[in-house]
Amino acid sequence: MKKLLTTIFGLSVACATGLLHAEELKGDAKAGAGKIAMCTGCHGISGYQANFPEVYKVPKIGGQDARYISTALEAYKKGERRFPSMRGIADTLTEQDMADVAAYYAEHGKQGDPQPKPAREPNAQVAQLLQKGACVSCHGENFAKPIDPSYPKIAGQYADYLYAALKQYKDGSGAYWGRSNAIMGGIAKQFTNAELKALAGYVGSLNTDLQ
Repeated sequence: MKKLLTTIFGLSVACATGLLHAEELKGDAKAGAGKIAMCTGCHGISGYQANFPEVYKVPKIGGQDARYISTALEAYKKGERRFPSMRGIADTLTEQDMADVAAYYAEHGKQGDPQPKPAREPNAQVAQLLQKGACVSCHGENFAKPIDPSYPKIAGQYADYLYAALKQYKDGSGAYWGRSNAIMGGIAKQFTNAELKALAGYVGSLNTDLQ
C-alpha cells in the first residue's frame, strides 16, 4: 500500500509539474518578432514557391492558431515532420522560442476586414465533395474555425499547397514529410486527383485572415 501511495504521489507531482510548465510557457509575440529571421526567407514572401518535393507555394502561416504552429514546430524538432529546411530551423529553437514564434504569427494575420464578406458558396460538384469528405467537421465553420486549435485553418490557404498536401495524404508519401494523419489519409483516398484539386481550389478561394 505504501508503495502504491508513493507511486500515486509521484505521478501527481509529475502531472502538476507538467501542467504548471504548460501554464507558464506562454508565447510572447513581441519576443517572437525577434526570432523569425529564418522564417521570413520563405514565409515572409507572398507567393514564394518551394520546389521540393514538388513546386507549390509555401503555406501562409500568419493568422494560424498559435497551438497549430507550435505543434508543427515541435513535430519538426522531434523528427515527426521531416521537411529538411524546417527540421533544420526547428532544431535550433527552444520550447520558449517556438511558443514566441507561434504567438507572433498567430497575431500577424489579424488585420483583415472587420466585417468579413459572406462565405462563397461551392458549386454542386464541390458541395458534394465537401459533404463526402466531411471537411467542416474538423476544420470548422467556413474552414476557418477548427474544432481543435492544433488543427489548421485552411480557408484562403494557397490552393496549390492544399492540393500538394492532399495528394501526399492520398498516396502515402506524406508519411515521410509528416502527413501521416490516418484520418486525413483515409479521407483523401476517397477522391481522384481532379476532385482533390477542385476541393483545394474552392477552399483556397475563401475569405481568410491568413497571411
